Amino acid sequence: MAHDGDPAFEIETKLWRWTPAPPAKASWYFVTITGEAADAIRALGFERRALGGARGFGSVRVRASVDGVAFETSAFPHASSGGYVLPVKAAVRKAAEVSEGALVTVGLWL
Repeated sequence: MAHDGDPAFEIETKLWRWTPAPPAKASWYFVTITGEAADAIRALGFERRALGGARGFGSVRVRASVDGVAFETSAFPHASSGGYVLPVKAAVRKAAEVSEGALVTVGLWL
C-alpha cells in the first residue's frame, strides 16, 4: 500500500501501553482512533466484508503514520472508546522517537 498524497484523516492522540496478565511478558503499544476517523474505518470494514474480505477480530487493514513515520497495520475495534486502536510496533516508535504517554499525530490513508 502506497502512502500517496495527504492522509484522509490526521488526529492527535496519546500512545499507550497494554500489558496482558502473567505469564505473558510482552507489552503492546497502541493509539486510539475515535470520531470521524473511526467512523470511516468502520465503513471501510463494512465495505470490505461485503466484498468477501473479512478479517479476524473485526480488524481493518489501514495505512497510517505516527509523527510522520509511515507503516501498514490493522485497526482493531475498541469497545471502551467505541472507536479503533492501531498497534504501533517498536520500529515505528523508535523511528518517530516517541514513548508511552506521548501525544502523537496519526495520519490515516483509507
